[in-house]
Amino acid sequence: MRALACIFIFTLALVSSGFASAQPLRIVTEPWGPYVYHDGTTPTGIDYEIANEVFNRLGVQVEWQFLPWKRCLMMIEEGQADAVLDIFRTPARERQLVYANEPLSSVDFVLFEAAERPQPPARLKNLDGLRVGVAPGFLYGPAFDATRATKEPAPNLEANFGKLLLGRVDVVIGDRRQGRFTLQQMGLGGRIREIQGTLHSDVLYLALRREGELPALAERFAIALQAFKREPGYSDLLKRYAR
Repeated sequence: MRALACIFIFTLALVSSGFASAQPLRIVTEPWGPYVYHDGTTPTGIDYEIANEVFNRLGVQVEWQFLPWKRCLMMIEEGQADAVLDIFRTPARERQLVYANEPLSSVDFVLFEAAERPQPPARLKNLDGLRVGVAPGFLYGPAFDATRATKEPAPNLEANFGKLLLGRVDVVIGDRRQGRFTLQQMGLGGRIREIQGTLHSDVLYLALRREGELPALAERFAIALQAFKREPGYSDLLKRYAR
């Protein structure tokens, strides 16, 4: 992954579209591999490729912006973006956004520890007194929110893993698939390890602002995504990212 502050805009070819707009659909997302990230200068990832395929089928022109997560949420709130990719569903967000009802991916949040400083199992039961590396704006579930752990934010998972190695946090919370991907990218598989057990599971969606034709587009996206998931191409895509 590249730094979260980078911005990359990629426009899909326009074919006949039911989304009647002179401007492309503006989608914001945060780069976090393997769901959506930069491979050199090219956007890629499981959910990026899925969304890309679906929008191509719908004939919708898209402009992608890769930004820090808090900035993504701010742009949606202020009307500077039309949609956000890979967002969790909450009642508060549904008052502002309409979700494409077919999820893109599922996530499982787990803890990671430094191999040279393993945490006693007793401390991991409730996380009391532990310094936990988190990402700003992410939702880790009500059980984690209720813990008396000290939440230590860092810009991204790479930064949190760096803090973990330096002993500035005791553990890091992150999605299992993202964590494994990031450790491989950073070459830290022998120094940081995943702690067994899932703290929270959730699913990721595409969500659009409740404005104009966007709610209808959300419905069309969900239907097209359901159809794509029944095809061999979808299974082939998942196999390419399996790890």
